[in-house]
Amino acid sequence: MTGQSIEVLLVEDNPGDVRLTVEAMKEGKVINNLSVASDGVEALAFLRKEDVFHNAPRPDIILLDLNLPKLDGRQVLREIKTDESLRRIPVVVLTTSRAEEDILRSYDLHANCFVTKPVDFEQFEKVVRAISDFWFEIVKLPPAIK
Repeated sequence: MTGQSIEVLLVEDNPGDVRLTVEAMKEGKVINNLSVASDGVEALAFLRKEDVFHNAPRPDIILLDLNLPKLDGRQVLREIKTDESLRRIPVVVLTTSRAEEDILRSYDLHANCFVTKPVDFEQFEKVVRAISDFWFEIVKLPPAIK
C-alpha cells in the first residue's frame, strides 16, 4: 500500500495518547489520513456518517482504545463487528490494559489484534510504527462495501 492514502480512525480519549500516535505515524513512510474520535458515541457516529460526520471518510483501519467515555471500546467493537457494512474494517485494540479478560473479550468480539500501549514514548513510537508497517505495508486490506 506504499504511496496509497490510508484512512485511519483513532478512537482515543486521552489527548496525550492522540498526540503520541500522531507523532509516531508521522515518522512512518506511509501516507495516511488520521481522524480522531474522542469517545465511543462519536466513533460510531463517525463510522455511520451521522450528523456532523456525514462526509466522514470510511476508515481502512480503526485503532480503538478500550477505556472510553460514553460508550466503552468493547461496546464499540461489538457494534462494528455486528454491522455488515463495518465488520470487515480491521480493528486494532490499542489500550493500556494488560488484563487477560480484556484480551480474551476483545478477540471474542472479533478484534483483529490486541496491542498494549507502552508508557515510554520511544516504545510507544515503535509499537505504532510496527502497527503501521504491518497493517499498511504487509496486509492486504479488504475493499469497502459499496
